[in-house]
Amino acid sequence: MLELSNFYIDGRWTPSASTASHTLIDATTEQPFGTVALAGKAEVDAAVAAAKRALPAWAESDPADRIALVRRIHDIYAGRVEEMARVISQEMGAPIELARTRQAAAGLRHMTSFLTAMEHFDFVRPLGPHAPNDRILMQPIGVVGLITPWNWPMSQVALKVIPALLAGCTMVLKPSELAPLSSNLLAEIIHEAGAPAG
Repeated sequence: MLELSNFYIDGRWTPSASTASHTLIDATTEQPFGTVALAGKAEVDAAVAAAKRALPAWAESDPADRIALVRRIHDIYAGRVEEMARVISQEMGAPIELARTRQAAAGLRHMTSFLTAMEHFDFVRPLGPHAPNDRILMQPIGVVGLITPWNWPMSQVALKVIPALLAGCTMVLKPSELAPLSSNLLAEIIHEAGAPAG
């Protein structure tokens, strides 16, 4: 039986302090195949505190560095896309071909689209011809809380995590306890890509 008992907090895998867990059910067999720890107040507080500590440096980072990080995430994800498809199929019951061509592939498509958008995104813009010396500054809003559903796990996660990273925000992600495997794998990928702690 698979046991997901650690949370990715502040750049490391942290054992759960909570005793609460959720049984993972394989949709194809209707049999349990593992458990996932459910975060309690201590884990949430630790994740938010880590994201708050990391925010100033990440928000001030050069957009080129954030783009480079997401490119590394994209490349590592591309190398593990079959693994992603298999965990998505197991966690939420998608037929493997659908998981390959639509579910897991959606993460790559979203990353590519956001990277393309960043090529022409101006974080500092002129206010307008009426005020030639005034500027609009596009700044990170802060720590972002992200909650995602079970049915399109990597599409929804990538649509939230990737633009937050590119914008300079830190985040706390709460994926569905029904489909935690893909987000767990993405956390491994983000760690391997060298994302700063927090």
